[in-house]
Amino acid sequence: MKVYTRTGDDGTTGLFYGGRVAKSSIGPTAYGTVDEAVSAIGVARAETEPDGQLFTLLVRLQRELFVVGAELATEPGNRHKLNDGATRVTAAMVEALEPIIDDVTARFDAPTEFVLPGEDRVGAALDLARTVVRRAERDAVEAVRLEWLEAESQVVPYLNRLADLLWVLARWQEGDSRKMRTGRV
Repeated sequence: MKVYTRTGDDGTTGLFYGGRVAKSSIGPTAYGTVDEAVSAIGVARAETEPDGQLFTLLVRLQRELFVVGAELATEPGNRHKLNDGATRVTAAMVEALEPIIDDVTARFDAPTEFVLPGEDRVGAALDLARTVVRRAERDAVEAVRLEWLEAESQVVPYLNRLADLLWVLARWQEGDSRKMRTGRV
């Protein structure tokens, strides 16, 4: 199998379940940003202990972003072909992130000032992933506005919650390093 097909040389791309659109249209823009988020989370994962708690969670989040990408890569006329939890984001996927956020938040004292990312490599990588997810969220909001995504899609809430989770994971990973470096308690 060859990696190149030449079919995209005209500036279009193929969609999940068929159809072609301009590579610059909102669907490819949004799922392209989601793809960046998968890679950014991979950078964070590469800095963690293999098979550790954070590593395992980050793998799960990367896989869930494939579901987000599949929904964004499907034109509205083919959305009926999507499967909940496999190619369409569900409310349960969104809700499942909330107890993780709560659990991780309970593990550290929340910062009382703006956070300057970069206290350690894992925290910095998680913060970078968070900002990419926030961009994906903005792209998904635009996809809803342009009616590429239905208003009831769970893509935007999922990305919103995921960015929150990445923020708390970064703070948890930094632990006391921020306090030690600033001299503040």
